[in-house]
Amino acid sequence: MTARPRRSALYMPASNAKAIEKARSLPCDVVILDLEDAVAPEAKETAREQAVQAIRDGGFGNRELVIRVNGSDTPWGADDLRAAAEARPDAILVPKVNSAADVAAYSGPLHADTALWAMIETGRSLFALDSIAAAAATTQLTTFVMGTNDLAKEMRFRLTPGREPFFAALSMAVAAARIHGLTILDGVHNDIEDQASLEAVCQQGVDFGFDGKTLIHPKQIDLCNLVFSPTVAEVDWARAVIAAFALPENQGKGAIRVEGKMAELLHLAQAERLVAVAQAIAATEAA
Repeated sequence: MTARPRRSALYMPASNAKAIEKARSLPCDVVILDLEDAVAPEAKETAREQAVQAIRDGGFGNRELVIRVNGSDTPWGADDLRAAAEARPDAILVPKVNSAADVAAYSGPLHADTALWAMIETGRSLFALDSIAAAAATTQLTTFVMGTNDLAKEMRFRLTPGREPFFAALSMAVAAARIHGLTILDGVHNDIEDQASLEAVCQQGVDFGFDGKTLIHPKQIDLCNLVFSPTVAEVDWARAVIAAFALPENQGKGAIRVEGKMAELLHLAQAERLVAVAQAIAATEAA
């Protein structure tokens, strides 16, 4: 079983050369070189050139590299997608995906070794989540990314501390991602200085089933990594479940007793995944 940590995915404006250089040493799992929201119109072309050059130059270690392009309905979208596809980052993140047809159109120009990540950030996308996620079977789609700020703007949500207006959207997006084997990342947290509120929404993201969270500032990385990492107790329990099911006397059983608790085969699958994630995190942090 393979797993790649995506606990923290940091947006960095590709128009800012210093930010790109800084990203090479930050402890985030994913660096998203942003050509879209974080870049002013007059800096779009510079951002595109610098993102492509950053991919060519490398130096990001084991961090996953993603370019977020502008939408195909903007003056920069087509050139962004063409340049990003030629640069061959680990993935290209595309905004405002509303349908499976959008996924197919964006996926078409990509090289086989470049994944497609889709922003879920419109009201229309919420009514097409299953078909959008199902497009993974015939395209290079691997990941959903929640665009909670855009959702709030379009749907007139209030950005409450508990994010109650987002509950339906978040849970349905996770469900669609899981049905079709996608990774899914939670939306950004706008309050850069408030670590307590960041911890609360990270924990909420874990509870919802997200694999990690998108971030807007390096200050948010360490806490996000901590919350989205399995705890020592969780890893110990997972290893105990795996070991118990491996015992000769438990072969062929669908449910067994482990440390006084019932464990079924579904718990074994969960345990194996959790241990794989923990091992991948340990390998990442040791590199």
